[in-house]
Amino acid sequence: MPTLSLSVIEIIILMLGAITLGITLHFFIVSRKSLKDVTSDVTGKLSKELETWKLKYFNDTESRDKELEQLRKRVTDAEDNTDIFSIEAEELRIVNKKLQAEIETLRKNPVPVAPAAVLAEKPDYMEQLRQAQHSLLEHNEKINQLLGQIDIVKETEERQQEIIKTNEELSAQIDELRFNLSQKEKEVLNIRQKEHLTTEMNAMLDSAYSEFNVLQSKMQKLEQQVSGSRRISLEYEELKEAHQKLTRDFEEQRLKFTANTEENRQLMISLADAEEQLRDAEFERQQLQKRVMYLEELNNDMQSMVEANKKLEGQLKRIGELESMLNVISGERDQLMQRKTNL
Repeated sequence: MPTLSLSVIEIIILMLGAITLGITLHFFIVSRKSLKDVTSDVTGKLSKELETWKLKYFNDTESRDKELEQLRKRVTDAEDNTDIFSIEAEELRIVNKKLQAEIETLRKNPVPVAPAAVLAEKPDYMEQLRQAQHSLLEHNEKINQLLGQIDIVKETEERQQEIIKTNEELSAQIDELRFNLSQKEKEVLNIRQKEHLTTEMNAMLDSAYSEFNVLQSKMQKLEQQVSGSRRISLEYEELKEAHQKLTRDFEEQRLKFTANTEENRQLMISLADAEEQLRDAEFERQQLQKRVMYLEELNNDMQSMVEANKKLEGQLKRIGELESMLNVISGERDQLMQRKTNL
């Protein structure tokens, strides 16, 4: 009868050991799958967001380059027009000076009329009158021509004033276009700097993911080394240390990611203020809040994993106590067997 009771105790102890071993293996397998799912989801979301940001930056730079080309073309056209108008104004000034000089010469040197002494010498008085009338008609025609030229000069002066006014307006437009061009160049420079920062952030995230994958591969190797019940405690300590290290690394990467995310949000806000056209800052803020909530949930999951590890440690201690009790019971059994043999 005692032999039967001891065998039942041994069977119970072995069953408890098998159950604890199965629970341990199941916990590690489930935790590995959950970590893979979480990392795949995070990497997918981040890659999509980075692709959208890259497309936005490329579209913005392309539109800015087109606007700069248009502004440069308008500036060159305005400069060409100012050169043409200045040449026409100079030609009109020269023509005006020539006409004024001719008017002054005609005023100083009037058309000569035949003197009375010459008319007295000629016998035909009617012929003299005809000559005088002819000279008066020629003088009248010259006066009419000069009056027409004076009107032309006035028109040229008015046109010159309009050209000067147009030149002033064009110069003001050129200054404004140059100012706009400088502002656009500054905006393009800011966009390129922000694009450089995003590339650096992507490189940092890629390095963080590579380190995380290396740690995950190490954890998988450690899981594969769980082959027997005698090495459970040692491998559990190693896995616990690797898990703590992975938790610390993950916390550091999370802090870096949060800092990079905050920096990226600040860059997006400054870009929206400079361009006044990107109005989706609210959507980005909501996405960031969701991401923070997701990371907090992930942190809670990690804490639950730590608590589960503590429970497993307690179970392993219980197994050790059961083994000690088993040794005591086996010693008592040996003593009973010796007593029976002595009897």
